[in-house]
Amino acid sequence: MDGVRRDPIRMVTHRAQWAVDFERERARVAAVLAPWSAGPVEHIGSTAVPGLVAKPIIDMAVCLTDHRHGASARTALAGIGWVHAPEPGDADRRKWSFCLPDPGWRTHHLHVYEIGDPIPRSLTTFRDHLRGHPEDAAEYGRIKTMPAEADEHDRPRYRAGKAPFIEAVLRRARNAGAPRAPDP
Repeated sequence: MDGVRRDPIRMVTHRAQWAVDFERERARVAAVLAPWSAGPVEHIGSTAVPGLVAKPIIDMAVCLTDHRHGASARTALAGIGWVHAPEPGDADRRKWSFCLPDPGWRTHHLHVYEIGDPIPRSLTTFRDHLRGHPEDAAEYGRIKTMPAEADEHDRPRYRAGKAPFIEAVLRRARNAGAPRAPDP
C-alpha cells in the first residue's frame, strides 16, 4: 500500500446496499471509538442520499471529545482494519482521515473531527437538505458528474466543481432555519 489513490471518480446509480454497508461499519467504528466519541457515527456524502448518483465510497463522520485522543483512536481503528490516510489540511484542521480497506482502493472513508468543529454539522445539514429536496439532489448529481467525466482522477477539479453548489445549498439551509454549527 503506497497511499496513492487509484480508485477513479466514477458516478454510479444509488445502491440500497450502501445503507447496509454503512451500518455494518458504523457499529464496528462506534464500538472501538466509544471511549472518546462525542456523538454518533454519521453516514454522510452522496451514498447517504437515496436516489443520488455517487462514487461507490461510503463516507462517514464522527467527532471525538478531544483532539488529544487521536492517537488512541488511530490505534483502535487499525485494530479493526481501518487505515490512517491523511488528506491535505488534516493536521491544520485537527482532523483525521481513515479508509477501508486501503488508501488506493477504498470502499469506506471515515472523517474524524474534534467536537466543536463546524464541518460535521455542515456535512449533515447538506445531506439532510438533499434528502428532503430531490430537485437539488438531481442537480448536485449532474454538477458532480461533469468534472468526473472530464477526468476521473482529477480530485482537485472534482472538489472545486462541486464547491459552489454545496456552499449555495448550505446558505439556503441556514436562511431557512437549519441549525447553525456551534462556534469552535
